[in-house]
Amino acid sequence: MPLVSRRRDTRADYWPGFVDAMATLLLVIIFLLSLFMLSQFFLSQELSGRETALARLNAQIAELSELLALERAGSSEQADEVLQMRASLDDLVAQRDQLQGRLASETATGVGQGDEMSDLRRELENEQELGADALSRVALLNQQVRALRRQIGALEEALDASEARGRESQTQLADLGRRLNVALAERVQILNRFRSDFFGRLREILAQRSGIEIVGDRFVFQSEVLFPTGSDVLNPEGQEEMGKLAAQLIELNAEIPDDIDWVLRVDGHTDARPISGGRFRSNWELSAARAISVVQYLIGQGVPPERLVAAGFGEFRPLDPGETPEAYERNRRIELKLTER
Repeated sequence: MPLVSRRRDTRADYWPGFVDAMATLLLVIIFLLSLFMLSQFFLSQELSGRETALARLNAQIAELSELLALERAGSSEQADEVLQMRASLDDLVAQRDQLQGRLASETATGVGQGDEMSDLRRELENEQELGADALSRVALLNQQVRALRRQIGALEEALDASEARGRESQTQLADLGRRLNVALAERVQILNRFRSDFFGRLREILAQRSGIEIVGDRFVFQSEVLFPTGSDVLNPEGQEEMGKLAAQLIELNAEIPDDIDWVLRVDGHTDARPISGGRFRSNWELSAARAISVVQYLIGQGVPPERLVAAGFGEFRPLDPGETPEAYERNRRIELKLTER
């Protein structure tokens, strides 16, 4: 206690200036976070609109592709029909030439009866009528083929334009995705800054305590600091330490922007020795009960429940794989980790 008093006395000279500087820094951070949230909103709106437009464009491209395939199939059928009509017309022309030859031969020799000549003329006239009808049908089919080709050309131009717009939209969507990734990375950096600040505060508060250490991105409390042996009820010393932690969490909750969904994860761990007797049947139950006990105490001190997570790991994540009393003591612990949900 004398050491703490001397430390507080030495800080009294510059504390007001430090508070003013921290308040100014907090206002700047809040302003920057407001700008970031606004840019995130507009970026999300723009990305949603781009995705809708891209989906609509892809549907148009698919429809144009189907229509183009149908038009090409129709054009192919029309071309086949023209070829068949031309073959029929060639046959009719050959028959007509044959009948004209026979008629000329009969007229030159003066051979044959009048009835036969009449029949030949009627047959020739019929063949000529069929030939004229075939010619008109061929001309009509040629017109239809030309019209279909014009439609196919227009559809191909529309398809090319749609594909060009699709490529442009995909490029814009990729750019938006990169911008979104940058924004998400910035959010992670913001949480990391708050985590660093939070751990820095805890380090200052708990630096003089034995049985508390920092391992990676976690604060580690030895179980003996917080709980009696085999119990999940916080002892007075543990309540004092958790009270300090709760005060820092409440202050941190007011500083972190609402769009960052952070939580404090409380993990309970035990050593590898099996439990014998007592109300807990396994190390799983003991580790989970201790984590829940810490969470409930923090909630009772005013920490929002939605910012807390309790988990029990039993003896299955040891810090020290040894089987010595020192290893067992190190593995019996409560870990605190500030992370995003």
